[in-house]
Amino acid sequence: MRNIELAGKVTRIGDKREVETKFGLAKVAAAVLEDDTGSVRLNLWRWQVDTVKEGDTVLMMNAFAKTFGGQIELNIGGDGKIIVVSRTSKIER
Repeated sequence: MRNIELAGKVTRIGDKREVETKFGLAKVAAAVLEDDTGSVRLNLWRWQVDTVKEGDTVLMMNAFAKTFGGQIELNIGGDGKIIVVSRTSKIER
């Protein structure tokens, strides 16, 4: 599915690591994005890793979803955007 626009809260960001891609080394981290309907894994790449923080409410534009390992994952490609709508210093649980 492509051209997805949605908003949600980043409730978790996993460990940041570097991976080798066909374009060279890239930072990557897996996050969890939640809204009133549930949660989904959000893959953060390169600049996205340092832009988004746990507790942020974000708007994702032109995202795409794919299935990997039987789970749906969201990604932001080169033509997509992540906009931090609000930033909180602490996650409410």
